[in-house]
Amino acid sequence: MKKKLWRIPLGIILAVIIFCAIYVSNYYHATDHAKEFLKGTDAVAVSDISGGLLFDGPGDETALIFYPGAKVEYTAYAPLMCELAGEGMDCFLVKMPCNLAFLGKNKADGIIEVNDYSRWIIGGHSLGGVMAAEYAAENDLDGLVLLAAYPTEKVDEPTLEFFGTEDGVLNMEKLEEEDRYLPENNMEVEIRGGNHAQFGDYGVQRGDGKATIAAEAQQNEVVNSVIDFFEITY
Repeated sequence: MKKKLWRIPLGIILAVIIFCAIYVSNYYHATDHAKEFLKGTDAVAVSDISGGLLFDGPGDETALIFYPGAKVEYTAYAPLMCELAGEGMDCFLVKMPCNLAFLGKNKADGIIEVNDYSRWIIGGHSLGGVMAAEYAAENDLDGLVLLAAYPTEKVDEPTLEFFGTEDGVLNMEKLEEEDRYLPENNMEVEIRGGNHAQFGDYGVQRGDGKATIAAEAQQNEVVNSVIDFFEITY
């Protein structure tokens, strides 16, 4: 009888382990197009850092630390990071444990500790944006960028918030509800025709709407708005 009782919890534990292993191994992969940007450009050098990648462009004062969306391969955001770096904002693209940002919310600590920039901005996509907002709420930074994401506690940093009109994943009611946590110096950008997945480059996401603009156009709107917003802010 005692042996049977021991088998029940061990069986549950094993089932949970198997479920978690299957869950984290099933993720969205970066496209071949996204991987091309890992080579950098004439203006942007891409290098490995501890826990991610650095996109090093012509700027040397402002840096963005970026958290990827849930179950998305971090290199899917290489095109966006490369474009931002080319405009003067160096980008640190963070590789999250099991592709889940809530397992590495404080990874920005290590990046900030070993790099010297005058201004630090943090941002992220979807779950990565939520975790970036939590980090911003707990630390003194110079800005926050949210792609299809929202804060869950009060943030004081200047905040730029994006969403696509065709996003089928983002909870729009939650987005509006959580706006109460944003500072007065925030800006919301609606991308007409944009969806959830095209903030990155990892193909079609389950449950998402169909974009009516190209991914490049959606990401260019992000780049232009980010650069303009933080130039005005500072």
